Amino acid sequence: MSKVIPTVIASTQEAQPSPRINLLGMPRAWLVAWLESIGEKPFRAQQLLKWMHHEGETDFQRMSNLSRALRDKLEGIAEVRPPLVESQHDSSDGTRKWLVRVDGGGLVETVLIPDGGRATLCVSSQVGCSLDCSFCSTGKQGFMRDLTAAEIIGQVWLAIKSYDAFKSGKGRVVTNVVMMGMGEPLLNFENVVAAMNLMMEDLAYGISKRRVTISTSGVVPALDRLAAVSEASLAVSLHAPNDALRNQLVPINRRYPIAMLLDSARRYIDAQSDRKRVVTIEYTLMAGINDQREHAVELAQLLKDFPCKINLIPFNPFPGSGYERPSGNAVSRFWQVLVDAGYIVTVRTTRGDDIAAACGQLVGEVVDRTRRSERHRRLAQAADQVDGHA
Repeated sequence: MSKVIPTVIASTQEAQPSPRINLLGMPRAWLVAWLESIGEKPFRAQQLLKWMHHEGETDFQRMSNLSRALRDKLEGIAEVRPPLVESQHDSSDGTRKWLVRVDGGGLVETVLIPDGGRATLCVSSQVGCSLDCSFCSTGKQGFMRDLTAAEIIGQVWLAIKSYDAFKSGKGRVVTNVVMMGMGEPLLNFENVVAAMNLMMEDLAYGISKRRVTISTSGVVPALDRLAAVSEASLAVSLHAPNDALRNQLVPINRRYPIAMLLDSARRYIDAQSDRKRVVTIEYTLMAGINDQREHAVELAQLLKDFPCKINLIPFNPFPGSGYERPSGNAVSRFWQVLVDAGYIVTVRTTRGDDIAAACGQLVGEVVDRTRRSERHRRLAQAADQVDGHA
C-alpha cells in the first residue's frame, strides 16, 4: 500500500493580485520593451532573467550587479512573484504533486514525474478548463480563468525551488515540460507562448525545443497561429479514430473535426526547421468505448502517412467518470495492431495515481464560471437515485 505524505508549504490565505508588475513571466523581448519604457538599457533584461530563472532570486536588493538606484526603482514598481504552494504530495513511485494557489483564490495542480536521469513537469495553463472532455476530471470542474505567464512559468520555478536546485546549481531537475496539466493551452495562447519561450530561453531554463511539448484537444485556429511563434513539440489529444466517437469524448471535435485537426498539425510540423519532427498522438483507452481491435485498425488507417508516434494512455479512474480502465490484455491487443501497422507506439505507465496525479485526474479549486460543475453534480445525483431504485 502506498504512503502519501501531504506537506503544507503555505497557508490557505487567498493569493491577491498586486499593483506592481510581475517580471517573472516576461520573456526577453517583453522585458527589454518594458525596461526601455521606464528609461533603462535593454541589457538589463539579460541580468534580470539570470537572477530570476538561473538563481531563483525574488529580491531586487540581492541582485548585486544592478545599481542601487535601479534596485530601488524596481522595488517600487515591479516584483518577482511566483504563485504560492498550498501543499505538496509525494507518491510512493517518486512522483511529486503541488497544489498551487493563484491570484483570485483558484488552485491548480503541477506534477513532476521522475524517470531515471530525466524528470517531466506537467504544467497547468488554466484554472479549470473551458472544454468538457467527458473522460477528464479537470473538465468536470468547469472554468474560472486563464493563468498569467508568470503563473505558468512560476510552476517550473517552484518545481526547481522544491529541490533546492537553484542553490546547488543543479537547475536541470526539470528536464522536460509538457503543457498537459489543467486547461487547454491553446485557449490561453499569448501567456502559454510567453511561458514556453522562457522555458526554452538560454537565459532562463534552456530546455530543448524537443523537450517542451504543447498538447491540444484541437483548437485549430490557434494551432495555425502557433507555427509562427514557437518551435515547441506538439501533442494532439485524439482519443478516437472517427468523428462520431470523438464528438462524444471531445466536444470541440464538432467544431474542428479530425481531418481539419490533422491537417493543421501537419502544417505545424512542416513549418518547423527540424524536418525530423513528428506529432505525438495521445490516445486514452477506455474499456468498451475506444479500446477494441476495430478501433485500433481504424486508427492505423486514419494516421497512414501522417508523421506521428502514438502514446496509449490507459484510463485513470476518478469518481463519477462513468468510464473504466481497460484490461492489460486489451491494451496489449490495441498496441500490437498499431505496431504491426508500422507505428512507433508507447504505453504510458501510470504514475502518481495514489495521490491523484495521473493523467486525467488533475483537479484544483475552481470558481466555475460555466456552471458545468453544478450540472455534472446534478447528473451524478440523478444517476445515483436511478441506481438506488434499480
